[in-house]
Amino acid sequence: MPADRAWRAEAVRRIEADYNRSADTHLVRLELPRYSGITFYLKDESSHPTGSLKHRLARSLFLYALCNGWIGPTTCVIEASSGSTAVSEAHFARMLGLRFIAVVPATTAAPKLDAIRFHGGEIHAVDDPRTVYAVAQRLAEETGGHYLDQFTNAERATDWRGNNNIAESIFAQMAHEEHPVPSWIVCGAGTGGTSATIGRYLRYQRHATQLCVADPVHSVFHRHFADRTVTALPEGCASLIEGIGRPRLEPSFVPSVIDRMIAVGDADSIGAMRALSARLGRPVGGSTGTNFVACLALAREMMETGVTGSIVMLLCDGGERYSCTYYDDNWLARHGIDLPQSMQRFEQCLAVQT
Repeated sequence: MPADRAWRAEAVRRIEADYNRSADTHLVRLELPRYSGITFYLKDESSHPTGSLKHRLARSLFLYALCNGWIGPTTCVIEASSGSTAVSEAHFARMLGLRFIAVVPATTAAPKLDAIRFHGGEIHAVDDPRTVYAVAQRLAEETGGHYLDQFTNAERATDWRGNNNIAESIFAQMAHEEHPVPSWIVCGAGTGGTSATIGRYLRYQRHATQLCVADPVHSVFHRHFADRTVTALPEGCASLIEGIGRPRLEPSFVPSVIDRMIAVGDADSIGAMRALSARLGRPVGGSTGTNFVACLALAREMMETGVTGSIVMLLCDGGERYSCTYYDDNWLARHGIDLPQSMQRFEQCLAVQT
């Protein structure tokens, strides 16, 4: 209908205008003198308007759905999310005047739920995280709405050839550094959309950069990478790190564009997160800690083999959303995390030599 077409054109304009009002995210150089000949950079995705890497994904998912004709002026939009994606999607839904429902595990950190509500979203919590997909689909059918389905559409909604995607942004910002083509880019995988975008871009641009995906120990992704027959974790096996790692193989995870995966324990992720936060002077999230552990492993290997170069990792989100979990020592103790022990090694890696 002409009216719907006009509404969709205006919706796309609003999303693009929102993008133009936001400067690109920062690339922060991290000085680690212990790693001679290697420079570290943090791609700070916490500076997006909704505070995380998922802002890029939400924007792409909305544009994808709009241009496919799946969202109209009265559509109820639904997503299955552990929190950050839903925060960003709620932002775009409110921008377009649409109702938004986030289907989240009941264990999702309260500050993330507050952020979803702040942006106008509604919460539908489920006790069993494995049911989020089916519940989101059911709600879409009941409301006559649209299930964005990040876990299926993430890898196809993002323009991996360019259009200022995260990979293109990294290389543009690295252009004047001493090692402008990184030896490694390190990210995590939640949907798999970011790793698919970066991996495809590296191949399309014929860069020598390799892609490493840091994955929680209790995630199926690194197991599937090693053995393609593995598609799910045993029941009850789950990671404490929100936003990355999954119990089942997701459609958007593309292992063929990944050069390496490194499995990281939850205690190491949290210890690295807390140590890195102290060094930066501001809190970062758990998945950033996971990425940092992998970065250090790669840097050690480079030093042992006499290789110099740069490593870029994603700083996925700020730590404010985890005040009642990763930054709560009592919560860590209840989950068996020995924080002083897990932090000590990473504090030594981050120490500035005098």
